[in-house]
Amino acid sequence: MAEELPLDIPDNPKLAQNITHFARALRKAGLPIGTGRVVDAIRAVQTAGFTEKRDFYWTLHACFVNRPEHRTVFAQVFRMYWRDPRYMEHMMAMMLPAIRGVQEERKADAAEKRAAEALLDGFEQDGPQTTSAQEDETQIEIDATQTASSDERLRNLDFEQMSTAEMAQAKRVLARLTLPVKPIESRRGQSSHLGQRLDRARTLRSAMRQGGELRDIARLKPKLRWPNLVALCDISGSMSQYSRVILHFLHTVSNAKGAGWARVHAFTFGTRLTNITRHLHQRDVDAALAAAGSEAQDWEGGTRIGDCLHQFNRDWSRRVMGQGAVVLLITDGLERGDPDLLGKEIERLHLSSRRLIWLNPLLRWDGFAPKAQGVVTMLPHVDSFRAGHSIASLEDLAAVISKPDDQGQKARLMAALSS
Repeated sequence: MAEELPLDIPDNPKLAQNITHFARALRKAGLPIGTGRVVDAIRAVQTAGFTEKRDFYWTLHACFVNRPEHRTVFAQVFRMYWRDPRYMEHMMAMMLPAIRGVQEERKADAAEKRAAEALLDGFEQDGPQTTSAQEDETQIEIDATQTASSDERLRNLDFEQMSTAEMAQAKRVLARLTLPVKPIESRRGQSSHLGQRLDRARTLRSAMRQGGELRDIARLKPKLRWPNLVALCDISGSMSQYSRVILHFLHTVSNAKGAGWARVHAFTFGTRLTNITRHLHQRDVDAALAAAGSEAQDWEGGTRIGDCLHQFNRDWSRRVMGQGAVVLLITDGLERGDPDLLGKEIERLHLSSRRLIWLNPLLRWDGFAPKAQGVVTMLPHVDSFRAGHSIASLEDLAAVISKPDDQGQKARLMAALSS
């Protein structure tokens, strides 16, 4: 269990309904729980009894948890839902917006904020129900005519301007967003009657079985394969808010089944390069980002893009850039190092990748111009230059990532450079 706290198990006819609501909260937090498991949990509690807190916890745990990464989420939701004396205190602490420059008294544990969001989403009761006073509630009709405009505002709202509630809603939207890619035609072929290439070896083997008589001509069509996705995410002070959200999105892409990518490799950089690929493979997004943040020691520090790209090209390029990898470079381009080194390394990165796409949150400004030295140096060596500051910008990326002729804002800004 997450921590030892006093727990009073309700002994009333509402226990089955409480277990049902508890299962709904777990489902909202990401656990795959269906109706059958809820029924099994109610029967198990009836059989095992619920006089002891630990017995009650492990009975529900056995019914609802079947993966190691779900244990932390279950423990947090259980602690908050089943009569935690500090229930509302924890819930408000998880949901209140953080004030920059002020250190929090206690950082949220892995999956704790996720559990709080799941409990607050659609639940008005303060913990388990113990009375039947809510059975005859008045139904309230809600006018949802403004829902479309609200969703549109959220899609176009800057990540840095979002409130805590809006950020939580944005992360739920990003958790459903995909980044599909088209397969690549390999030089290797596979047998097909409609293929355009001649399969000489198979044709000759068939002729030898027929006494040297050439009857059938075997053909090949290109074999399809999926490229790798390599993400290089800037976590310096000017990019920290955007980096957190984009890493949340990359976690979804890394764990999406059937998304098309062979592998997703993720790196963070500020003053040094950090490989966080293995952390993003964890199912629990809170635990994954917490582990990635603890390993990246240069979070909200300075920016040395050229040095970090040099380290990537030297140590990782041959390992992860094979098979026609697509590279996402997420940075504002505000370089503080040597511009000549930056130009050399970004050119090498471009030549090693199938496509190099630069996501820059500064493109949210209509009057953005390539004046910074880092932007001027990097812009000619990217295939596409796009914004990366909102849900809509990431949706646009998903729509064009497989289009080889998409340049985003590059053509316009290159014309501004030449004028």
